[in-house]
Amino acid sequence: MRICLVSETWSPDINGVAHTLGQLGRELHRHDHALQLIRPRPVAADAPRAEGMEAELRVRAVPLPGYREVRFGLPATRAIVRLWHQQRPDVVYLATQGPLGWSAQRAARLLSIPVVGGWHTNFDHYCRDYGLPWLAPLVTRRLRTFHNRCAATLVPTRRQAGALAARGFENLRVMGRGIDGERFSPVHRDPGLRRHWGGDEHRPVALHVGRLAPEKNLDLLRETFLAMRDARPDLTLVVVGDGPGRATLQRALPDAHFTGFIDRDALVRHYASADLFVFPSISETWGNVVLEAMASGLGVVAFRHAAGAELIDDDINGVSLPVGDEAGFREAAVRLCQQPARYARLGRAARRRALQFGWSSIADDFLDALTHAREATHETARPCRV
Repeated sequence: MRICLVSETWSPDINGVAHTLGQLGRELHRHDHALQLIRPRPVAADAPRAEGMEAELRVRAVPLPGYREVRFGLPATRAIVRLWHQQRPDVVYLATQGPLGWSAQRAARLLSIPVVGGWHTNFDHYCRDYGLPWLAPLVTRRLRTFHNRCAATLVPTRRQAGALAARGFENLRVMGRGIDGERFSPVHRDPGLRRHWGGDEHRPVALHVGRLAPEKNLDLLRETFLAMRDARPDLTLVVVGDGPGRATLQRALPDAHFTGFIDRDALVRHYASADLFVFPSISETWGNVVLEAMASGLGVVAFRHAAGAELIDDDINGVSLPVGDEAGFREAAVRLCQQPARYARLGRAARRRALQFGWSSIADDFLDALTHAREATHETARPCRV
């Protein structure tokens, strides 16, 4: 089967969408499916073509205002139609609901190519985080129109599917996210890295990994880390990631170790070398970092949202709090950092839970959805016999 992936982001970008599509792409390529990629033009003009792609179309792009690292593609319907006239895909997967996604959907409708959409970003939630709450209802209506034109929309959790269905979204299917349990593993624990942070095996390390932006609930992260340090002065704080909120957070946590973005090999060592993972965000559709932390054997504190709701059983393989209970979140993190036997126990159980999510089975779910969309389109297009 020839599959076209349409996305705003791709490796080496560091985010959940790029990571998920990269893993799916490798699994599909391993099973001899031909892949195309349509994406915004990278910042580096000489950036090599994405690995494993039969064809790649790069469209004009503009940066997100106030966050230049994030770029979105401009409409390119004519260029997409030209590509698909030359190399017609059997099915298209839209991982973006931006202008590029709309133009790809339009091109697919013109050529009667089946389309499956992916729910990777809660854009309506971002409206509130960026001070535009009045825009959220309009965004929801546009997203509903976009996704209801797809043969199916893949969402990462059952809870998300239920919430979207209640708002009028149709043809929803659940496709979770996977983990490479050998790559993200406690075996990569690095005593030298812990010493670099100023700690040892008897001084706990609390870690946060993610984009440092307003939608990530950074105020609660700051408050939680400060409360943990008050209760446990020997606690080491490590923050991996970058974004527009980094400078403010770094001023509030002058003793924390801020790494910025790091490569994948360094990332697995940072996970494995920590003890606790603190994740206050409620903007994710999934949250790959929660699964990565669990696979690395960390005691995770998260809200009962997205991956936190799907993966964590409270006080069995992590600590989960009801969304909105910020005081409870801080208190739970403070208690956990003072209980080394407990966070070690939770970390061991977390890894067992994470290893149930292999990428091969996730790719099977993905292919099943694409195949079903393709077959349904063929059935609709089949001429009637009288």
